[in-house]
Amino acid sequence: MTATLLSEVVLPHLPSASGVEIIGATAYVISDDAPFLYLLDAATLAATGRVALFETADFTTGRIPKATKPDLESMAAVGGPTAEVGLLLLGSGSGPHREVGYYVRGLPPGESAPLVERLELRQLYDQLRPHLPAGAVLNLEAVATSTTDLLLLQRAVGGGPAQLFSFPLAPALAHLRAPGTPAPPLGLVHSFKLPTLEGHAAGFSGATFVGGVLFVTASVEATTDAVLDGAVLGSFVGMVDVQTQTATFARLGWADGRPYRGKVEGLAVRRILGPGWLELLLVTDDDLGGSSALVAEVRV
Repeated sequence: MTATLLSEVVLPHLPSASGVEIIGATAYVISDDAPFLYLLDAATLAATGRVALFETADFTTGRIPKATKPDLESMAAVGGPTAEVGLLLLGSGSGPHREVGYYVRGLPPGESAPLVERLELRQLYDQLRPHLPAGAVLNLEAVATSTTDLLLLQRAVGGGPAQLFSFPLAPALAHLRAPGTPAPPLGLVHSFKLPTLEGHAAGFSGATFVGGVLFVTASVEATTDAVLDGAVLGSFVGMVDVQTQTATFARLGWADGRPYRGKVEGLAVRRILGPGWLELLLVTDDDLGGSSALVAEVRV
């Protein structure tokens, strides 16, 4: 497997990108410290608009502080081709105020604005915590949906295993979108050993299904804290086999062999170029409020 960068474009006025999905001609990008869902032209990566997710008085500096932000770290498209397509946005769960999410429907935007529903995640997240290693903090940084399952990926820090959890999709969405609907039972719990850089293990940062195959991103930070950032050492693109609990990774780098040392936070398929040959759109966060979009070619 290889993951080769083709280009990188700075995304001005879009702080701390944390996830990306493509629906039609639009790329949707979330931020972990902004109250908006950002819209880009998927072909040119030019900004085309934004959708307000929630109201806050803490965005005056252009970034919501760590102490109060909902930390929206993961996003997945839900539905279609015959059903309504929506976007599921989830907080990381690394603190009580980070157990909220949003469901955005009415995409792509038409004459009326998209509709935003606030979601309470605590009951789902409380089912995950007993399965974490001793002393670990819940820190979900990727979500993916298949036709039947909702997959949540735990970004491990401090050397603990990266984990994947699953819930049945339809009951999970019913619980989240209809208050009072019982939470479904937790399904699979899998642990994965991810690659390392300079002695620090990678952690899941993004996920999406492509033709029934789970593609993921994983990035490496020199930190043992689920909230505090560390020096970024690089990123990987990988494929995960959920049933066998195995994963294959390629370090992200430029065509001339230089490794990419940024922190990739999410991925979406931009084009399928051929069998085992994909063009991906990746988004990054520099932990200082800056973001960029990468186009990468992956061969498997």
